[in-house]
Amino acid sequence: MIDIKDLEIWFLTGSQHLYGEETLKQVTVHATEIARFLTQSDHIPTQVIFKPIVTTPEEIYTTIADANHASNCIGIITWMHTFSPAKMWIRGLNILNKPLLHLHTQYNRDIPWDTIDMDFMNLNQSAHGDREFGHIVSKLRINRKVVTGYWRDEEVAREVGTWIRAAAAWHDWQGARFARFGDNMRYVAVTDGDKVAAEACFGFSVNTFAVGDLVTVVNAVTASQIDALVAEYEQAYTLDPGVQPDGDRRQNLRDAAQIEIGLRQFLVDGKFKGFSNTFEDLHGLKQLPGVATQRLMQQGFGYAGEGDWKTAALVRAAKVMAAGLPGGNAFMEDYTYHLSAANPMVLGAHMLEVDPSLAMAKPALEVHPLGIGGKDDPARLVFDVAGGRSLNASLVDMGDRFRLVVNDVEAQEPQHQLPRLPVARVLWKPLPDMKTACSAWIYAGGAHHTVYSQNLTIEHFRDFATIAGIELLHIGQDTRLEDFRKEILWNEGYYRNKY
Repeated sequence: MIDIKDLEIWFLTGSQHLYGEETLKQVTVHATEIARFLTQSDHIPTQVIFKPIVTTPEEIYTTIADANHASNCIGIITWMHTFSPAKMWIRGLNILNKPLLHLHTQYNRDIPWDTIDMDFMNLNQSAHGDREFGHIVSKLRINRKVVTGYWRDEEVAREVGTWIRAAAAWHDWQGARFARFGDNMRYVAVTDGDKVAAEACFGFSVNTFAVGDLVTVVNAVTASQIDALVAEYEQAYTLDPGVQPDGDRRQNLRDAAQIEIGLRQFLVDGKFKGFSNTFEDLHGLKQLPGVATQRLMQQGFGYAGEGDWKTAALVRAAKVMAAGLPGGNAFMEDYTYHLSAANPMVLGAHMLEVDPSLAMAKPALEVHPLGIGGKDDPARLVFDVAGGRSLNASLVDMGDRFRLVVNDVEAQEPQHQLPRLPVARVLWKPLPDMKTACSAWIYAGGAHHTVYSQNLTIEHFRDFATIAGIELLHIGQDTRLEDFRKEILWNEGYYRNKY
């Protein structure tokens, strides 16, 4: 499973020597307290580490250089307790390669009306110290998040924590490796893309491996290993009669277990954080990996089908952002529509591979024909997904840039048994309504493959897109199609000029 608790955010406080040593001592005490408070907040998933107050260009440069090279540091928070002349920050900010959050707060919540004097004013200058700092960051065109409010307020900690989760996902992508077994599904456009541009933009690499390389590892799995994993299946899931010890599909289940063991071994040995495959390239495998892929996603690996490496990487990023939160993040596909005028809905599913972290109850482990791929009938986990606030996110290659499209949705409680559809499935209503959301998604060029998230919000993905420096289009409750189409046109002009 994914654990981000030991990652670090460095807390940098700006000041200067103009106000004397006593003031600097107070700044240190206050900044230490704020960093400690954030670390202890339930909203903060990592460590927030106080760093010594920076008061000169040299101190700023050295501290930022150290942050750049600290492997456990995933970003910095800056705060100007007093006035910190922003020219001091230029050289340091110019080398910063970690995500930046600017916390606009002040130590005291209330003005001490009866005792306030110029000593107090000199110490508590965030109101204009942060404006000075904000100006230089804007002038240098540096992406960052600004959080404004009193540092003890829960909303402030929540916003900071959301950004930290996005920074953790970005950190996880740097140097990440994703395996692509076989190529893209033939003739499909949206699942493909420029892997070189992606590595330059996002920091992760995608390389293709022959299915035969995987088959070699799968074939080396022993009978005792298979026995142990099948026993685990029997404890974790409700087994369909056909896959129980005397069932006629028991061998299919054992074959699926063998594939899972080999696939996991291949990924672990290669230090991969995710993978993609395609039913069109299974040479040497007895069946398309179903339960294997589902369980590997639940363990933290990113995945998407038909060679869709972009969505596989985004699934992994979503899992890192959501580490420790209730709910799941999974590979998903808008499969078919219920176009009732009174109650339109989307049925989301895939052939086999939906993460059981979404399951509302104990999944059933079953074997059924697939109908495509020309292989043995594959094992898969079958379950329904509960209702509730969710979203779908899609990362697409637009040729000159990458675009992240996010749609808020409301998942619906299961309404029918679907006895002849033995796959994991979820019903949802896209916001603001079916007609607007689907049209907007198509205008945006969003893919049919997505990350379906039960625990992330548009704020997580907006922070992530800001850190990555990519375009984000949000379809939500307030979306109006006319305005959304204008936003797409305006973005075309902005990004054409940017690149």
